[in-house]
Amino acid sequence: MKGKCYIQGMAAISPQDTFDGNIFSAPLVHTNSNRFSCVEPDYKPFIPANSLRRMTRVLKIGLTTALKCIQESGITTPGPIVTGTGKGSLQDTERFIREIVQYEETALNPTPFIQSTYNSVNGLIALQQKCTAYNNTFVHRGFSFENALLDSMLLIQEGAAHTLTGAFEEITAEHFYIKSRIGCWKQEPVDSRELYTHLSPGTIAGEGAVFFTLTGTPTPQSYAAISGFRMLYKPTTDKLAAALQAFAPEADLIITGCNGDSNHAHFYETLDRSFPGIPQLPFKHLCGEYDTAGAFGLWLAAHIIKDQQVPQQWYPTLPPLPAGINKVLFYNHFYGEQHVMILLERVS
Repeated sequence: MKGKCYIQGMAAISPQDTFDGNIFSAPLVHTNSNRFSCVEPDYKPFIPANSLRRMTRVLKIGLTTALKCIQESGITTPGPIVTGTGKGSLQDTERFIREIVQYEETALNPTPFIQSTYNSVNGLIALQQKCTAYNNTFVHRGFSFENALLDSMLLIQEGAAHTLTGAFEEITAEHFYIKSRIGCWKQEPVDSRELYTHLSPGTIAGEGAVFFTLTGTPTPQSYAAISGFRMLYKPTTDKLAAALQAFAPEADLIITGCNGDSNHAHFYETLDRSFPGIPQLPFKHLCGEYDTAGAFGLWLAAHIIKDQQVPQQWYPTLPPLPAGINKVLFYNHFYGEQHVMILLERVS
């Protein structure tokens, strides 16, 4: 991917206290139930009360995060709206399926079905902001957010002034149980603060919504420049090592999607061998694992490179960091299949 784009504004609702306030003083939120849930803000300043009653969690989380991102960016009306999600509104989907059985396929309420579609968050954003520009949602499992990011970068190269790019995901009790049956989560309860030292099959579940405003030109407000982007599908460890070394040979810091799952630990061992001596910070003890967790990792990387510091309360055993963090490599994969590398650079 040639050319750069710049993160002009961003917002996140996550299991950490990331929506309001300073993340460098926010306490570390942890769980020992193998399942993270979002710290939800007060939605009333962003969503009218009559609409709020009819919306499920993922719709409220996604819409509020997007509106906060627009507000922080200082733009009046967003241009193209591009998002990624792996599952969409699980709560609405489950409710609609239950009602099919309950009412024997008669007299069904159409609202849960309408709100369960993957692009419902995009539609709500566009309606509230009166935006009639390009609007698209990608649903590609572990590449959902990454495809949205790629599409946004292409739109900026083609002349779009800015894009609203984001991702949203939720976890429900039913979905947590289903994925536990196929070995996605750890069998024994694990304290999220000890996730990386508890190496065993599976990880912990999470959810969240993150939105970015991307532009083609930097400003003093810009968080970081996205200068490199690459996706790999089911690479061997040799191909992954070659790709990593060619992609970012001079990174000052690495943000990784390590999640304590022993089934895929060999990929992070390859990362260690490819960048000996470069400090690494994992992020999934903060948000858990989900299809679009990469958006949270990118959000964290952008904060670190702009503020030139790491939230120390989130990393009690912080490795020695360089004096200046000018290039950050972000690396993540989703269950060993979809791999992504993003290079962030400091905006001078």
